[in-house]
Amino acid sequence: MLIWVSRMGVFVSGMIYFIILGALVVDVKGLGVNWGTQATHNLPPKTVVQMLKDNGITKVKLFDADQTTMSALAGSNIEVMVAIPNDQLAAMNDYGRAKSWVQKNVTRYHFDGGVNITYVAVGNEPFLSSYNNSFLNVTFPALKNIQNALNEAGVGSTTKATIPQNADVYQGLVPSAGRFRADISDLMTQIVAFLSQNNAPFTVNIYPFLSLYGNEDFPINYAFFDGGYSISDNGVIYTNVFDANFDTLVSAMKAINYGNVPIFVGEVGWPTDGDKNANINYAVRFYNGLLPKLASNKGTPLHPGFIEVYLFALIDEDAKSIAPGNFERHWGIFRYDGQPKFPMDLSGANNGAYLLGAKGVPYYANQWCMFNPNATDLSKLGDNINFACTFADCTPLGYRSSCNGLDANGNASYAFNVYYQTQNQADEACGFEGLAVVSTQNISQSNCNFTIQIATSSSSPQQAPMSLLLLILLMFWYI
Repeated sequence: MLIWVSRMGVFVSGMIYFIILGALVVDVKGLGVNWGTQATHNLPPKTVVQMLKDNGITKVKLFDADQTTMSALAGSNIEVMVAIPNDQLAAMNDYGRAKSWVQKNVTRYHFDGGVNITYVAVGNEPFLSSYNNSFLNVTFPALKNIQNALNEAGVGSTTKATIPQNADVYQGLVPSAGRFRADISDLMTQIVAFLSQNNAPFTVNIYPFLSLYGNEDFPINYAFFDGGYSISDNGVIYTNVFDANFDTLVSAMKAINYGNVPIFVGEVGWPTDGDKNANINYAVRFYNGLLPKLASNKGTPLHPGFIEVYLFALIDEDAKSIAPGNFERHWGIFRYDGQPKFPMDLSGANNGAYLLGAKGVPYYANQWCMFNPNATDLSKLGDNINFACTFADCTPLGYRSSCNGLDANGNASYAFNVYYQTQNQADEACGFEGLAVVSTQNISQSNCNFTIQIATSSSSPQQAPMSLLLLILLMFWYI
């Protein structure tokens, strides 16, 4: 049986160039990245745009149409997918408001030296089963209004509207049996027909990691591309769940007689922390299989040839909801500060090189907030750790995550420091009722990095709520 799991989470097509010895080499066509900004301290958009250019990334998918981000992208010639969040879909059911949105966020940038907007993402995985039909009746009208507004504005031939869907909109025990989910089959048929009419793509998010995360019995090798497990579908052999998932959608599209509509993979990636299977080694294994596959243009058994894919994600986001899992804050191929996490060759040649990191990133002072070894009253230690982890990202402390091996004092120090950094190293942020002190000595341990936060004009502490499970685990360590 094929099993894949949904996530709550959008993007744009792209071609990625990789810098080798000063020369740009084009290998993986149609490769883009997702750029999210749900972080307490975002890199300046101009810094991120320069990082994209330095790595030859020419396409990016956004989750909104933020003016500062769009201004930074102006003149870069990077192809951009802007987005309408789910909570704005109902408003887009009014054609006048849809026209205003297009004018404000698309045609406004349509000039020489402006922003090269190629797609508008209408919502993000709006038909997730977990949404309980919240967006069922407003998504398709919004799609029609936005595309019609684009057409009326004279940009519809170059800017297309699409709906990034989660893979749970279709089902099938084997790829050839793929069909759209019964409860939305008629609606999906109408949407696909409209996409076909406007020469727009069907966008789907595929997550092999979530197949593994959601099922302890899932064969781990099937989540990767280097063999070790396979299934047979009427004699067609599938050695990885990405191909099987994609072809289940291909079959669903063919079943409604729209097999000719292009399919984009809007999100695919592997997180590096927050779960026992979310780590650097597995991320390297995943991308070392995915990128050569894309470079080869072999496609899948039911879709041979080129596939347009957008990696998820560009940068870690420490303020994302962790309702799906603690790993949600660790999808980036770059750390929070724009530095590469692991070797990654976007050409697909797997040459062991690193991507080029963000330049000129300012950091706060080299000082950390740590557990006070001279503290005598520890009765409120658990409460203070809970407070720190409610307003900062303690997900690396979770079970089998990168900082899971710390001792009791180390756990407290990690929580205190991440809060201190989130609060821009404010003096009062390292008090914790006498349980913490500031240190100028790096207190990082083994594989657990105690970060120094970046100091940018956009730095504004936000609440980053911790999962109840992790809070319980933290409390347990001090019982």
